[in-house]
Amino acid sequence: MNGILGPGGLDERFLTRNGHAARQLAALLIRQGADGAGARLPRVRDVAELLGVGNGTVQSALRLLEEAGAIKTVARGHLGTFLTGSDRAVLWRLSGLGTVRAALPLPYSRRFEGLATGLRAAFEEAGAPFAITFLRGAAARVTALAEGRAELAVLSRSAADRLTGRQSVELITDLGPGTYVGAHGLVLRPGVTLDAPGLRIAVDDASEDQRMLAERVFAHRPGVAWVPCSASQVREALAQGRADATVWNLDEVPGQLGAEVQVLPLGDELTHDLAVRHTSAALIGRTGEAAGAGALSAVRDAVDLSAVTAVQDEVLRGERVPAY
Repeated sequence: MNGILGPGGLDERFLTRNGHAARQLAALLIRQGADGAGARLPRVRDVAELLGVGNGTVQSALRLLEEAGAIKTVARGHLGTFLTGSDRAVLWRLSGLGTVRAALPLPYSRRFEGLATGLRAAFEEAGAPFAITFLRGAAARVTALAEGRAELAVLSRSAADRLTGRQSVELITDLGPGTYVGAHGLVLRPGVTLDAPGLRIAVDDASEDQRMLAERVFAHRPGVAWVPCSASQVREALAQGRADATVWNLDEVPGQLGAEVQVLPLGDELTHDLAVRHTSAALIGRTGEAAGAGALSAVRDAVDLSAVTAVQDEVLRGERVPAY
């Protein structure tokens, strides 16, 4: 394979008009999923019309991609031109789509570690450069996305449904029940009962899900007081008697909150549909013509997101070491 990088970045061939068309074509192949052996390439005249160039420019662009080792093709007469091989990492590098940055929740549970590991594995398989930033709170991750500090964000499906309408972001996929958390439950400090008046409820204002669930379960009870606590402060607040109860992610109990707390299932306050949406991981990205939308389009078509949950399950079963 000939090198595609020169002393100043891209090989000089890719800085010409033909080279620019080659980079656009690389992005097009990724977005259309036509980067695997056996795929039929778009017709030259269709690509030329799409890119606003001549047929000869498109043919030169195809030759450049072949010379760079990004693709191998074979012409089959009136049937068209087909790929016989491709290097997705080279295609992605040439496309100019850049590194896909994902904003994920802090990896404080094995489930979140499995999610991060699965995403990295799926992007590596697709040959796409990938980076993770960890941010506490769904709102913070949506803000990072809207401000261009990330191309993808991971939230619960419930939080995604509430937050995506407020920013120029959209749902990419729902990974299904149990991919974000296993379940939520009621957590009480020793000696406290749910029917006690004046309960003090720990609420993490950074967590859309935790705050909403706590309000749904306790807001109708008499004399309830809300005690603001970050995730790291809840255990201490319960142990010191500053808070009596809360709703919490059971993946973190008792490891995060201590073995001495009482854990009860949620009752009828949570419908089946709401419970499912709170446990499902959702991937969201920026919409329309916003910066990063090209990478989003490529993610939809080039990355096998079903592989994410398979890797996450391996991590949860202890069959794979988290690596992210």
